[in-house]
Amino acid sequence: MSTKILAVDTATENCSVALMIGDDVISRCEYAPREHTTKILPMIDAVLADAGIKLKQLDALAYGRGPGSFTGVRIGIGIAQGLAFGANLPMIGLSTLAAMAQGSFRLHQAEHVLTAIDARMGELYWAQYQRKTDGDWLLLGNEQVIAPDVLLANVQADQNTWLTAGTGWEAYPELLSQLPFKAQLGSVLYPDSQDMVHLAKYAFARGEIVTAEAASPVYLRDTVTWKKLPGRE
Repeated sequence: MSTKILAVDTATENCSVALMIGDDVISRCEYAPREHTTKILPMIDAVLADAGIKLKQLDALAYGRGPGSFTGVRIGIGIAQGLAFGANLPMIGLSTLAAMAQGSFRLHQAEHVLTAIDARMGELYWAQYQRKTDGDWLLLGNEQVIAPDVLLANVQADQNTWLTAGTGWEAYPELLSQLPFKAQLGSVLYPDSQDMVHLAKYAFARGEIVTAEAASPVYLRDTVTWKKLPGRE
């Protein structure tokens, strides 16, 4: 019987929904900053209607857990939790950075991807991903929030050619030429739920599910920089 997983993501300026039934994917994606709350539910209704199934027929509901916009991550999780509660579905939290790595493979067949989202305040959300032979992704090191100069001082050289993904490369265009290995500019700027359902398939098979109550965001930034400014301690 085909596994059925719905993925929802509003962690960045992108707003996307995708439904995977076996190997078939139905998706909707729209660049819609500040419109996530009005866009996302109609998109969910549309993909379910296209597939001719009800929410309760799903095996799991996946969501973009971050990193990304604080508000965007909360909107996505809140909507996904509400749906999962109502339909009694387990949830799967997925990295927005890993989703961009999968998007880079889908569009460019990239197997080594440098993901970077502009985190504001002079920092990036950063991770390096390498594709595994089974089609899943291996995170090299950790996902982290980091200043570009600190990143350059710590990133390790290797012999691979890397493709970039995310808005961080537009925010810090000088970064690409300063890396200690070969890197090329890719076209993926935002995570997309059609890539999240691909990742969700592996996570579901490994039993990496949580209850709706336990679904949680990943912000990476534990202490917000502006709180440390004089008078704001």
